[in-house]
Amino acid sequence: MKWTTADMPSLKGKIAIVTGANSGLGLYTTIGLAGAGATVVMACRDPAKAAKAVEEVKRKAPRGKVETMALDLASLESVARFAAAFSAQYPHLDILCNNAGVMAVPYAKTKDGFEMQVGTNHFGHFALTGQLLDKLKGTPGSRVVTVASMAHKWTKAMDLEDPFFEHKPYKRWDAYGKSKLANLLFTFELDRRLKKAGAKVIATAAHPGYSATNLGYVGPALDKSAIGKLAMNIGNALFAQPAEMGALPSLYAAASPDVAGGDYIGPDGLQQMRGYPTKVGCRKLARDPDLQGRWWALSEKLTGVKYL
Repeated sequence: MKWTTADMPSLKGKIAIVTGANSGLGLYTTIGLAGAGATVVMACRDPAKAAKAVEEVKRKAPRGKVETMALDLASLESVARFAAAFSAQYPHLDILCNNAGVMAVPYAKTKDGFEMQVGTNHFGHFALTGQLLDKLKGTPGSRVVTVASMAHKWTKAMDLEDPFFEHKPYKRWDAYGKSKLANLLFTFELDRRLKKAGAKVIATAAHPGYSATNLGYVGPALDKSAIGKLAMNIGNALFAQPAEMGALPSLYAAASPDVAGGDYIGPDGLQQMRGYPTKVGCRKLARDPDLQGRWWALSEKLTGVKYL
């Protein structure tokens, strides 16, 4: 199977949100959804970058309908403001693509005191999904697609006692791996809860393999590291697939009729590094129902957002 955007069903009349839609995977996810007929809300932190991205979407999907709305996932206040504004403006929500993220950045905290990577990649999206859940539940066949990563295998375990590295040394790649494991724990627990409640919402996850995006350059830029930037250049040139290919698993998860709740979609190539989208496996820990439940309870407590 070599699934591409040419295989996407019509999404005419559907409304989608893509977080971090102004570049990389988010931009190509937006182009794919808009090209298939969906109205896409591009949820972005930087209005200027979002405006430039709209121009790119209109060039590549000229008949697509897109709008930008401000969203900073590192601020629960911003998340709540976005969810309220979207809910007031749009009658339903068919696709929520939790795509935005940060990777391997120096230690920092969000506005709410969370370590930046897990705060942005997981807690921001957890709060966003929870506050849009009524819209999703009211839309038959709606989907929540959360973008994870192969990096969920790079950490030993979740630390529920010290999730923000306040009492242990900060290791940026370990923190990134934990945030991506958190994305999968969230997806699979959300799927279980939706099914138990009889909600007709599909919760699924996707990962892009090794894709050439700007994500990996943020850490070296903040460190002012020429060596880090050079390493990213070499890695992207030798091993990475284009961002357009990396977005295909998210698009497949968002639109393919054979996707079910709890599925994980990634590239079909060697070690899931590159290729066309297919259903893939993940580490056993991500499927641990006890850990899913405990991480969910902590997420509700820290964000103040209650779900099902």
